[in-house]
Amino acid sequence: MAQVTVSINGKTYRMACEEGQEQNLRELAERFNSYVGQLKGAFGEIGDQRLTVMAGIMVTDELQEAARRIRTLEADLETLRSSRDEALGKAYSAESELARQVHGIAERIEAVGAKLAQPKPAK
Repeated sequence: MAQVTVSINGKTYRMACEEGQEQNLRELAERFNSYVGQLKGAFGEIGDQRLTVMAGIMVTDELQEAARRIRTLEADLETLRSSRDEALGKAYSAESELARQVHGIAERIEAVGAKLAQPKPAK
């Protein structure tokens, strides 16, 4: 396991992570630290534990909002897929009907051609 040192609210923490995830962990810690900084700026020194809990709640709120948006987008995607499938079904039906009509017209043309090709009776 890799080791990473991060700083949150002026305190240094040594953390373990999977190999290759070091930069990701640093970025997550920086983002979390920015939440703590925002709260500290808004409320002042209200205690490390309280700041950390409030920042955690802010992150959880963002996570819930993102999950809600994902559910909405997934529902929209399903609606689009259904609309696409319906449109494809209609297009297939229209194509089949057109092919049927073209075939019927071709048969009538062939019948007319066959009549025209028959020798005319002598007068």
